[in-house]
Amino acid sequence: MTMSSGIRRAPRRAPAVLLLASALALAGCASSRGLQPQLSPTGADTLYSARSLSGGTFSAAAFPADDWWITLGDPQLDALIREALRDSPSLAAADARTRAALAQAGLADAERRPTLGASARYSGVQLPETIAPDPLGGELKTSAVLMLQFAWTPDLWGGQRARYEAAVGQARAAEADAQAARLTLSANVARTYIALAQAFDADAVANREQARATRLMALSRQRVDAGLDNQLQLRNAETTIGIARQQGQAARQQIDALRNALAALLGKGPDRGLDIAPPRLLTAPPPAIPAVLPSELLGHRADVVAARWRVEAAGRGIAAATAAFRPSVDLGALVGLASGGLSDLFGSDALLGFGGPALSLPIFDGGRLRSGLAQRDADYDLAVAGYNQVLVAALREVTDAVQAARSLDAQIATVDAALTAADAALSLAQARYDAGLGNQLDVLAAQRPLFQLEQQRAALCAQRLTATVDLDHALGGGLAPAAPPSSTHDLARAISP
Repeated sequence: MTMSSGIRRAPRRAPAVLLLASALALAGCASSRGLQPQLSPTGADTLYSARSLSGGTFSAAAFPADDWWITLGDPQLDALIREALRDSPSLAAADARTRAALAQAGLADAERRPTLGASARYSGVQLPETIAPDPLGGELKTSAVLMLQFAWTPDLWGGQRARYEAAVGQARAAEADAQAARLTLSANVARTYIALAQAFDADAVANREQARATRLMALSRQRVDAGLDNQLQLRNAETTIGIARQQGQAARQQIDALRNALAALLGKGPDRGLDIAPPRLLTAPPPAIPAVLPSELLGHRADVVAARWRVEAAGRGIAAATAAFRPSVDLGALVGLASGGLSDLFGSDALLGFGGPALSLPIFDGGRLRSGLAQRDADYDLAVAGYNQVLVAALREVTDAVQAARSLDAQIATVDAALTAADAALSLAQARYDAGLGNQLDVLAAQRPLFQLEQQRAALCAQRLTATVDLDHALGGGLAPAAPPSSTHDLARAISP
């Protein structure tokens, strides 16, 4: 009778239990209100650059190729960059970080899936009769257990999937970072190689100046011996030779340092740098600007794509933290065989079983969940701020490189014209001096700007080549990193409460 009465009352209790569970669920969900990110990603097309880039050569195919450095026209540079990409320790570290991030994503994926484990145990215990009299004490008691354990937490609110997607986003960001590291390494090799070429040019300029001064000094000595000039002209020529010699020594010291730097970039010892021959005449193509800037820059810059992935990952982190406010269900089961000895382990009476669902809901947690969600919101804002900063910097780097290339082209043309005039003036002064119509001071005065202009031209040409490297670097270096499937604006709307 009592059992029958209990069965009749159960249907009236079930609605009350369900109502209480629903109220608690609503209370748990409501506790996350008022928490949301403060920042949103910047749209690339809102960063206006048309006027700054006006007058440039726009092209639909102006993004660099993945072997962009071949446009500089030096096979030795091509080989050095390939060697660096193969052997540099810095790239090995970037690859290791990528593998670690992928492993972390694998762990997050594994947490979403059911687990099944097996165990076997055979144990024995003997209690002394001084503690437990017969029949418990004084005799060895054995037990044998075989078990299968199953556990699974269904992802009712998508929190586990969000954590997995956040880990995937971080792994994709690490992959993009590794691509960016490769581009940075190749660009640094190219820049160092250009500096090496400039050092060799500076050495050649110093040698030419020394040769000119030596010829002038020989002529001055002849005129002094003939009583036509005094020792002042001879000493002036010696001073010019000393200055040129010092400039050449400084250039050779720079050559040694740059060869060491290249060897380090290749991941090799300093002796590797000694095998690097003087660079051949490098070429600097005119700057070309993609017609789709700035929006398409997002998909070509590995650092921008990495920042987008971090925004994506941070957004999924918010989703995971929000899901923690809702009820969770854990499913568990244990099935096995247990007996006091191995002989009875597989008998019909040895079956062991336990399992069922468990419902849990946070009610009072001291503010842990709200603090966790607030931290995720802040992480998202940090990721967005980083993305916005990288995007602005990327467009600035493109503009800087384009404007520098244009200005340097104009400066080189001006210096070339000045060199032509200076060379003509030196020839005229030398001819007058040889004919006895001028003095050595006129020759020195004409020779000095030629030396300075040659040095200046070598520096400008190196800067122009560097601007080419900077532009290819700023445009993404021909990379095609995998971007998030949705735009950051869609993500921002998706996580807004």
